[in-house]
Amino acid sequence: MKIMEELILKLKEEIITQLNLLEITPEDIKTDAPLFGDGLGLDSIDAMELVILMENNYGIKIENLREGRKVLTSIKTMAEYIVANQKK
Repeated sequence: MKIMEELILKLKEEIITQLNLLEITPEDIKTDAPLFGDGLGLDSIDAMELVILMENNYGIKIENLREGRKVLTSIKTMAEYIVANQKK
């Protein structure tokens, strides 16, 4: 389980950097909170940035919108998808 906790923290830090969320710290982002809408308040441009982040940092391509919506629901869903799909 420690690997998942480390990945979640790393993802939070990468998202803050990638999206220039300078006023937010990793502790401010709840692992289960929605990334879009009422949660972190990201938009469709941010979604594209997250898709690029996952491809560049983890070698994971999100091919379609439906899959992307599921994967990018929260930090937790991103981490679970990375663990399940990352090339070893």
